[in-house]
Amino acid sequence: MITGNETKVIVGDEMEWELMPNHRELYHREILNAQQADGLGIRTSSILWEKIGPGGQVLPHYHDVAEIIHITVGKVKLLCNGEWKNYQAGDTFHVPAGTVHSVLNDDIVPSEQISIFLPVEEAVPPNQFFNTHLVKDVTKKDGDNG
Repeated sequence: MITGNETKVIVGDEMEWELMPNHRELYHREILNAQQADGLGIRTSSILWEKIGPGGQVLPHYHDVAEIIHITVGKVKLLCNGEWKNYQAGDTFHVPAGTVHSVLNDDIVPSEQISIFLPVEEAVPPNQFFNTHLVKDVTKKDGDNG
């Protein structure tokens, strides 16, 4: 059920980095939790902004959701299909539910990534690209071209 009708802002500098248990030097800020997703009327388990310290690692694991990992800062190694491969900021991983994976920072500076956790369901409608509807810019004054 959609419960909100206003844009909400979560200021990054006001969020605390929390240490993730059972991993090495892995910190996260949850930028969307399941309850907030319910309020937006969308299906997601969590969206995390993660930071992996030098030598840190998201240890090998799997889960019951699909995960999309987008590297935003630094260089990492990904355990992908049983092999470790090197990747960097700008690269994105699509990890199906039940697939063993791991991310290792073997650099000298922290890496950062956005991880999106999506429920996997049998009977879901087909996805489609979103529609955008332009509206009049109410912030501009009459005669303002800029």
